[in-house]
Amino acid sequence: MAEQLDCLIIGGGPAGLTAAIYLARFHLDILVVDDGKGRAESIPCTHNHAGYPDGISGKELVRLMREQAHRYGARIERDYVTRLDKTNEGFCATWGSGSVKTKTVLLATGVKNRRPPMDEELHDEALAKGLIRYCPICDGYEVTDKNVGVIGSDSRGVAEAVFLRSFTPAVTLIAPDKALSLTPEDQEKLKAAGIHCIDGPAQAVAISDKCIVVDTAEGHFTFDSVYPALGSDTHNQLAEQVGARLNEQGCIGVDTRQRTSVPGLYAAGDVVIGLDQISHAMGEGGVAATTIRNDLAKDRPILR
Repeated sequence: MAEQLDCLIIGGGPAGLTAAIYLARFHLDILVVDDGKGRAESIPCTHNHAGYPDGISGKELVRLMREQAHRYGARIERDYVTRLDKTNEGFCATWGSGSVKTKTVLLATGVKNRRPPMDEELHDEALAKGLIRYCPICDGYEVTDKNVGVIGSDSRGVAEAVFLRSFTPAVTLIAPDKALSLTPEDQEKLKAAGIHCIDGPAQAVAISDKCIVVDTAEGHFTFDSVYPALGSDTHNQLAEQVGARLNEQGCIGVDTRQRTSVPGLYAAGDVVIGLDQISHAMGEGGVAATTIRNDLAKDRPILR
């Protein structure tokens, strides 16, 4: 593209598409580049996103958001941005089928959950059936009084198991590798909550419509749902390429208006803070878009 965009949005999940809707309605020239591998589209059904009392699948929600962005003139391209460079005029982004110059960039690249050791096809089937779940904030309600396994160790696994204990009395913490690595404080928390602990390694070996079987060092255990508490990997590579500040967890550091440490570069959604909440990501997308519009207006009035 010979022309220079007002904003390139990298990532077409809830944060990126919310920003696209806002920016398109601000009459700005924008492009969304998305690789189609965002987490939101893998959600079978979310019941805590306001406005959908019967729930909505992540795929359908993202489809509707794309349709809304298109309606106001936003362009969306399916590709993976591999390179981002700072220029005197802004940025240059490169992907498989081309490149573009842009005054500003919004990174809405999200994170990727670390999966338990199991066949990818089996994992995706289990996820679709609610046998594997990744967000107890989103769907802890759905496992109320059910038998739940948490695959994790150290404080992360303990925290997730204790959180789920507020939904069901039947919570088991399973080590992903060998023996659980627990501090005395963690052991006390688990004991106080009545959470059973099992040494690993843990591997999902079978699923049905209603249960998932996990193989451990102590035998086979059957659960209604399993939560992998194995952490996630933040898609921060593009931010690193232009020298943006990252925090200790690898998330992109931003101010209260979603500006990064690099002028003209903004970030929103789970790449900023891994809260794993659609509504939160959408809110940050709206804030980022408004900030981008106002920052651009400082250099030249935006007139019709």
